[in-house]
Amino acid sequence: MTSALSFIHRFEPGSDPAAPPLLLLHGTGGDETDLLPLGRMIAPGSALLSPRGQVLENGMPRFFRRLREGVFDEADVRLQAQALAAFVAEARAAYGLAAPIAVGFSNGANIAAALMLLHPDVLAAGSLIRAMVPLTEPGGSDLTGTPVQILSGANDPIVPTENPARLAAMLSARGAIVEHKVLPGGHGLSQTDVTLAKAWLDTIG
Repeated sequence: MTSALSFIHRFEPGSDPAAPPLLLLHGTGGDETDLLPLGRMIAPGSALLSPRGQVLENGMPRFFRRLREGVFDEADVRLQAQALAAFVAEARAAYGLAAPIAVGFSNGANIAAALMLLHPDVLAAGSLIRAMVPLTEPGGSDLTGTPVQILSGANDPIVPTENPARLAAMLSARGAIVEHKVLPGGHGLSQTDVTLAKAWLDTIG
């Protein structure tokens, strides 16, 4: 289901009115359908809201520009985070949703982290899979009590080992309740990610 909001997206209504909605944020080259199966697996009763990133890199959708691998265009991060925050507000009004829990992979996890740091009232929580620090100077947002899960790969060729730990510290310093786990794997999404994300959602839901 897609309506004429500011992002191309898919929306699937939930079957459990008490279950928090998920905001599904794909990685580079993905689209609004990519993480729907993941959402169904980890939160079977939740409504699913899945936008497509509006930035193209060699024809591949992303949520913000980068200057090269691992180096982000931080002005664009801020611009696109603002646009995504506005979309979430539109979608909440259109579909009657509570504040969503973000589930982001790679580039999607990075924009979710940026949303938390720049627009802390937009998300109820976030599961950030293969995330990096999105901004060098994010400001002093208040994330007191916001649950955050960060799942990193020990052998990730894209995300430097220390980077997600720095993100965890950055979010914790702003009051978020952060669970950071380093898994024995690379950058790809694994069954362990699915299992851990579902278990974490069960504990906060």
